[in-house]
Amino acid sequence: MAETQEERIDRELIELLNELRVALPGVQVLFAFLLVLPFQQTFTDATDLEHALYFVAFLATTAASVFLIAPSTYHRIRFRDGDKERMLTTSNRLLLAGTGCMAVAITMVAFLIGEHLYGDAVGIGVAAATAALLGWFWYGLALRRKLADKSGGARPPKT
Repeated sequence: MAETQEERIDRELIELLNELRVALPGVQVLFAFLLVLPFQQTFTDATDLEHALYFVAFLATTAASVFLIAPSTYHRIRFRDGDKERMLTTSNRLLLAGTGCMAVAITMVAFLIGEHLYGDAVGIGVAAATAALLGWFWYGLALRRKLADKSGGARPPKT
């Protein structure tokens, strides 16, 4: 029996909440690390570039935290208003914005560590590799498949 529109929305909302449960611990750990870093004695020895990279990573992690926690608050405020589909659409966009910010933060931290330990060239290389991995595995695979499905290039399911 096919699921109804209401059942589909309920299922998708549960899936989204489960996905948030996966994303939130990562952003929380990175945020905690970034919160204590400037209070370390050696942080004053960091270069202006390292301070700038740190601050970009901190701001991106802050934004990721906001976006990834927002669906829970949105749900609490709107959950009895009978508009689950709009809530799901909004929460999906917030989750995507949060993962985008998290990708920036992870890339900046990779740059910061590579640059601090081995210099600018390694920092750039590590950041580029990190951005490529995040871009492909977080977004590229799904977007490629979505485009293939829309263009009729979808493969039949395996039996």
